[in-house]
Amino acid sequence: MPEMSPFERFSTAPAATGLYDPAFDKDACGLAMVATLRGTAGHDIVVTALTALTNLEHRGAVGSDAGTGDGAGILTQIPDSFLRAVAGFELPSKGLYAAGLVFIEQGTETEVEAKFSALAAEESLSVLGWRDVPTNPAVLGDLARAAMPVIRQVFVSAEDNAEGMELERRAFRLRKRSERTLGVYHPSLSSRTIVYKGMVTTLQLEPFYPDLSDERFESTLALVHSRFSTNTFPSWPLAHPFRMIAHNGEINTVKGNRNWMRARESQLASEVLGDIKQLTPIITPGASDSASFDEVLELLYMGGRSLPHAMMMMIPEAWVRHRRES
Repeated sequence: MPEMSPFERFSTAPAATGLYDPAFDKDACGLAMVATLRGTAGHDIVVTALTALTNLEHRGAVGSDAGTGDGAGILTQIPDSFLRAVAGFELPSKGLYAAGLVFIEQGTETEVEAKFSALAAEESLSVLGWRDVPTNPAVLGDLARAAMPVIRQVFVSAEDNAEGMELERRAFRLRKRSERTLGVYHPSLSSRTIVYKGMVTTLQLEPFYPDLSDERFESTLALVHSRFSTNTFPSWPLAHPFRMIAHNGEINTVKGNRNWMRARESQLASEVLGDIKQLTPIITPGASDSASFDEVLELLYMGGRSLPHAMMMMIPEAWVRHRRES
């Protein structure tokens, strides 16, 4: 496999940038979240979120071909009923399987699927099957279409019927190892949430992914994002949402934080995640500031901390004039 990271492989970045440095670009993306307290999932939540996304068109950038977006996407809960109807094979009970999209380089599908199954077995997971995700490339701009990966959906389950955080951690390890060794990108691989995203505009996301229009695609929450690419060139993997977050703005200390994270990798250890060295580098080369943030936050959460605890570690409260300060 080529040594490029997934962020570089599915990107529109030119071979050489000359005097241009995207690190100096500043702007802001758009995001929205929809949720219900009624206790039941519905397609209306997805529809409302996608409507909000289309209204964020002004917060996302478009390429010179007037059809290539910097990126847009949606995160929802696993739409169990929908996936059972379209998978083409039997799925275990809800919560006993993980599913997610995979971006694969054209022409490498067979090799990737075989090696992915071998990695899954090493993590005590079984691949239940693969699904070709319906897409409509005709709605894309020329640049986005040229960089478009093969988009497939994979389903895995634990050989011992593990569920909850145990299944999430195994899926996390499998996803990280897959990206590090196979050169693919997983927008998500989880028993809880699923992400549909790409180098599309806010208006293109739903028509590009017909799954999102299916009435059986239900959730109690949805997070949508319209990207304005700043410190990286647009690419399919760098669209938001990521696995844990969607972010609006600039992380000014990103270089220092990346360096500190890299310096600490040799000291990382976890009783619940096993051999961390198999998952490094934790921060993917070529990632955006938001992608790097997401990867570290996910590591802290999967390592056993609560999500609020992990977030407080990532974004400590301001200390100046703190009430405990003497």
